[in-house]
Amino acid sequence: MWQANFVKDKLQEIGCEVEIKIIKTQGDAVQHLSFDKLEGKGFFTKELEEELLKKTIDLAVHSHKDLPTESPAGLIIGAVSYREDPSELLLINKDAVDEKQKFSLKKNAIVGTSSSRRKSQLLALRPDVTMEELRGNVPTRVQKLKEKKHDAIMLAAAGVERLELDLEGLHVEKINPKEFIPAPAQGVLALQIREGDKDLFRKLSELNDIDVQKTIEVERKVLNLFDGGCQLPLGVYCEAEEDNDSGETIYKTWVSKAEAWDKHPRYFYFESKRAEGFAEKIVEKINSQKPASVFISRDSRENDFFSKALTAHGYTVTAKSLIETRRIPLRPMPACDWIFFSSKNAVKHFFAQKPLLGEVKYGAIGKTTADEIRKFGKKADFIGYSTDIKLTGKQLSAVVGSKKVLFPSARGSMRTIQQQLPKLGQAVDMLVYETIKRNDTPVEYADILVFTSPSNVEAFLEKNKIGKEQKIVAMGGATENALSKMGIKTNAMPASFDDMGLVQAVFSV
Repeated sequence: MWQANFVKDKLQEIGCEVEIKIIKTQGDAVQHLSFDKLEGKGFFTKELEEELLKKTIDLAVHSHKDLPTESPAGLIIGAVSYREDPSELLLINKDAVDEKQKFSLKKNAIVGTSSSRRKSQLLALRPDVTMEELRGNVPTRVQKLKEKKHDAIMLAAAGVERLELDLEGLHVEKINPKEFIPAPAQGVLALQIREGDKDLFRKLSELNDIDVQKTIEVERKVLNLFDGGCQLPLGVYCEAEEDNDSGETIYKTWVSKAEAWDKHPRYFYFESKRAEGFAEKIVEKINSQKPASVFISRDSRENDFFSKALTAHGYTVTAKSLIETRRIPLRPMPACDWIFFSSKNAVKHFFAQKPLLGEVKYGAIGKTTADEIRKFGKKADFIGYSTDIKLTGKQLSAVVGSKKVLFPSARGSMRTIQQQLPKLGQAVDMLVYETIKRNDTPVEYADILVFTSPSNVEAFLEKNKIGKEQKIVAMGGATENALSKMGIKTNAMPASFDDMGLVQAVFSV
């Protein structure tokens, strides 16, 4: 009803007379079955489309993500709306919050959702949770959570934010759409009309968001090529971004695809300068992917997402750092308003020394570093989501303003983030560790080499050679530069400084 009234208001603003007709769909009427038990596709749209074809209504308003990718004969999408926030929300009862865990959700929690896409991705990131079916409209689902029928529920941020729901008493975690991939066209409304209704089509052109239309066409075409409905465990998210150097538009797309809700997804990241034909290239690349052997220049970890995500699809992973870190004792803590960490090692070596801290805020270069901060009972107030370190520095600068920022870091740090802060003396450096090379034997051959730092590149090349057929993934610009200086081309870089970015890069290469 919010969507219908929103469109009604927009149509009235351009001079249309509007009446709302409420139509119940199969998805509304059948509440006792999970979506995968309902027949066919379009169980939130079919009845509205039938009314359009019978001419009892002139326009149907849909959540675009609910629409089948092929319109029935005689119907078209006349316009699409602006895009509301495409992120997912994890709403958690206060007694199920544990801020040391990923997404602040306690271990072995019960989470309600009926989306196979949400189930597959959440189980990949938090395999300890139990999934339970959850049906009903957004207020009904939130009420079920407040009645403690679940520890947490997953919803699209768009619905909650449009309805301005009262979430008092609940903990809210908004999850970045590049980490937890939304449904194609999530957050967008589709205005569906009859193909021959030319006058209405011309009027709707005033409401159509061209930029949104281009990006969601990529998302929806990927869904179409996989012959999927809204219950295929497929997430696709596309952004159009202007390149700072060339001024060209770059289409960036993140994909998550599982074979079933209880199977581990594969994750991908792709870029293109053209929207046309981009979806076809994405699907071709995904379909042609084959398992490979992977070496990553860091030590194996307990419950390592990187290794689990790859081995679940037949990859073999060797994890071995070629350097080790040595702690540097902390000097007395200077006064500061923020503490920014550019690596997990900086977090561990800083907090392990139990520094005396006042009221400060925390920043992290990426999700992996933010998760490490969480393990020490703290939460990052700023997280960088780009591997463009200068951009992350500028974003941090916009957030902290003129406040003083402490940077616990490694000896020999390049200080790229610090250089983006505008005021002299605003950045305070504190050495907390240094790296030294290990005296190790050569690394066994792998099809894909993942380098996590310039120091690991240097240590690797002292005892190993890189073949022309091997693919290279570099964790950030500094690591790419270290490889380039040795005449080695990088095949892929992660779109974010975290395990998800690395997994996407490996699958995509």
